[in-house]
Amino acid sequence: MTSTVLLAAAGPSPLWYATRAGGTVALLLLTATVLLGIVAGGRYAPKRIARFEIGALHRNLSLLALAFLLLHIVTAIADSYVHFGWIDAVVPFASSYRTLWVGLGALAFDLLLAVLLTSAVRLRIGQRRWKAVHWLAYASWPLALFHAAGTGTDTRLSLQLGLYAVCLLAVVGAVWWRLYRAGPGHRAARWWGAVAAAAVPAVLTVFLATGPLQPGWSHRALAPATSTVSTSTVSTSTGLISRELG
Repeated sequence: MTSTVLLAAAGPSPLWYATRAGGTVALLLLTATVLLGIVAGGRYAPKRIARFEIGALHRNLSLLALAFLLLHIVTAIADSYVHFGWIDAVVPFASSYRTLWVGLGALAFDLLLAVLLTSAVRLRIGQRRWKAVHWLAYASWPLALFHAAGTGTDTRLSLQLGLYAVCLLAVVGAVWWRLYRAGPGHRAARWWGAVAAAAVPAVLTVFLATGPLQPGWSHRALAPATSTVSTSTVSTSTGLISRELG
């Protein structure tokens, strides 16, 4: 018990900082990837940049985002402060720590892996199937955003909130710009795109105001405790909450 308390009082380790930094950079890169995919997709053709150059930049940004996402996961696993393994990172909602919010991150990771794997066998599965899976990358972005806001222990910091706002405004602005430039037809797709572009910032704002920005969120976001809890488990949980509030 004494060693647990001392560990809790020691404060965040370098691995914890690496986890938070890796996750933040991965979110920024994923935002840039999605933003580029939205703006350069469809019939729009920039005059000064060739399409193959945009495609190469899009691909490289996505690979870089995956690299930082792996850094985020590996450092979280290596940090012994919280029990977290590869199963938790891959299987959604399998983690005993912040089950819902970690689960959203696992879903985002799985969607990005699906895009990566299908891109490797693109010629075998065909353009239509690959493109259908590729659209899943867009779904990974809001999942990653809510994962970061719900799990991140620094969500209440002004800088972190500013980064979330920049990511949100950039993607929503790109969606509205794409809808504006879209030609006639595909009314259903355009309607759902407009609804999603309006719903995500509204839901995120309400969530932040009623959740992470309220006192006691670190405690409420943790998975429900079992009926029988040992003294050492209570000490560890208390240390986690104290560390996260700090």
